[in-house]
Amino acid sequence: MKKRLLFTAGTLFTAIGILGIFVPILPTTPFLLLAAACYIRSSQRFYDWLLNNRFFGAYLKNYMHGKGMPLRVKIFTVILLWITIALSMCLATQILAVRIILALVAIGVTTHIILIKTTKGEESQKEVRNEKKLSKN
Repeated sequence: MKKRLLFTAGTLFTAIGILGIFVPILPTTPFLLLAAACYIRSSQRFYDWLLNNRFFGAYLKNYMHGKGMPLRVKIFTVILLWITIALSMCLATQILAVRIILALVAIGVTTHIILIKTTKGEESQKEVRNEKKLSKN
């Protein structure tokens, strides 16, 4: 029963994390980390899938091991964040307090992203390729 609940929670956190890629206020990394924690206790197969996923697996591994993010990903993330926040501020609400909260969230997330260690994108890709080679052997 415990494994089923953890598996269900992991799947829910994975879905919310993926949704967070497209919804600027919804954080991605914390939900994917929670999913990994649930999966490691319930399903090794899904834990491996999450960490080896071609879209966010390397990002998750690097974040979990404190290796950081490639500069290119940081720039893309911050630009996408500010575009979606700006659109939300202009089109989704007329309430000044909500606009201020959105701006504060964007500033906080931007600060967090900037403070994450910056890696060279090539190094991260090499690590992913090496890990894939090792897992095949």
